[in-house]
Amino acid sequence: MGWTKVLAADALAPGAREVVNVGKRKILVLNHENQLYAVDNACPHLKLPLKNGKIEDGAIVCPIHRSAFNLSTGQVNNWCPWPPGVGKVLSLISQEKTLPVFPVRVEEGSIWIDLADN
Repeated sequence: MGWTKVLAADALAPGAREVVNVGKRKILVLNHENQLYAVDNACPHLKLPLKNGKIEDGAIVCPIHRSAFNLSTGQVNNWCPWPPGVGKVLSLISQEKTLPVFPVRVEEGSIWIDLADN
């Protein structure tokens, strides 16, 4: 698919998040500490939305079962640690998977993301 313009650059202030549709995908674009990131909005565990997940130590944390994914690489920092006693059962539902992340650039006053490799 390649580079796609998704938002006006001034539409995403520090701390802001926006879900954009690109083709059939829902992409979460967020501004964390003046750095732009774009990740799949569906947690790879149960496909739950990540938009409201907390950012902790450079990772976005699923608001439901607390799996954490590095914002830059999508690598798993923590897989299904919560709730106690249930987390291990939830982790059996699907194997540990990385979160798809997408390159982001700002050009001509717009935010662009690249879905070419995903």
